[in-house]
Amino acid sequence: MQSRSWLMRPFGERSTLIFLAVLLAAMALVTLMHLAVPPGHSLHVSAYTVNLFGKYLSYALLAVAVDLVWGYLGILSLGHGAFFAMGGYAMGMYLMRQIGDRGVYGHPVLPDFMVFLNWDSLPWYWHGFDMAGFAFLMVLLAPGALALIFGFLAFRSRVTGVYLSIITQALTFALMLAFFRNEMGFGGNNGLTDFREILGFNLRSSETRLGLFLASGVALAVGYLLCRAIVTSKLGRVCVATRDAEARTRFLGYRVERFQLFVFVVSAMLAGLAGALYVPQVGIINPSEFSPLFSIEIVLWVALGGRATLYGAVIGAILVNYAKTVFTGVMPDAWLFALGGLFVLVTVFLPRGVAGLLSLRLRRRRDADASFSAKEASA
Repeated sequence: MQSRSWLMRPFGERSTLIFLAVLLAAMALVTLMHLAVPPGHSLHVSAYTVNLFGKYLSYALLAVAVDLVWGYLGILSLGHGAFFAMGGYAMGMYLMRQIGDRGVYGHPVLPDFMVFLNWDSLPWYWHGFDMAGFAFLMVLLAPGALALIFGFLAFRSRVTGVYLSIITQALTFALMLAFFRNEMGFGGNNGLTDFREILGFNLRSSETRLGLFLASGVALAVGYLLCRAIVTSKLGRVCVATRDAEARTRFLGYRVERFQLFVFVVSAMLAGLAGALYVPQVGIINPSEFSPLFSIEIVLWVALGGRATLYGAVIGAILVNYAKTVFTGVMPDAWLFALGGLFVLVTVFLPRGVAGLLSLRLRRRRDADASFSAKEASA
């Protein structure tokens, strides 16, 4: 009964119900406008736009994962792009093994880039990725294992604050340099691309793109509910206590590093899932996803939307990436300057993000209504 109440607790929150309702309505609306409205109509949503929305939802799940550790645990991770990219590479390896003719035993032949580099056999770590179940499992286990090893060493050594942020950034930078090497067996600087099908479905068809969009929405809803269940439980209260007063929480007898490690691993696995959903929708995964700049950009999404709210991270991810899509189409070279300016504006004028601004306005409205009701009652 306790586990059931722990899992069902988020459904008792008004903010969670509103978030799920808005997400479900948006998914249904996009689906309806894509399938029911004929092409050429002003209200028709094209397959390209559906693909773009699916990418936004993948980014939103990544932002929720970062908000879980930054907003509720106080860990400013500047390396979550590494977990995102590892999940993406796991999915990319599966998609690459679906390309081309089958070998003698029904297994796909070597990927094209390995043939180009004169490799004569498949590396041991590529085995099993021709099976969807194994590949989808590695989407979660690969980033989770990396987070487990890194987090165990960092939290056991009590590395905190800016030092932990720098180490996470160094981690993703080191992985980026490693994946750029052809000897690693991941396609070098070109990465993995030219995907054809997933689970037997053509990736270029509009039906598959719509399915990936819906899968991204479902994953976002499940990830959001999981994070809400964590932060509203006793575990979440310990995490917040650790964020606000780590030394005092340790003094009370809590093994803080265990709580940090568990939440950090869960966050990494969610980031890996986001990467796996992102790759088939954009059609490529390369070492640039490990870029420290990308990880910093994720933090900006969360800061803009509102830290320690989860739904604010979703708002921030969608707003920034939509702005990026529009801005890079007009002035692509100026996007980084706009991103830097946006960070300054958020820091100065929106320290609690868009979600904090909305909460402040709702609170003022409730206070005004309460004051008006009190005056009427006294009159």
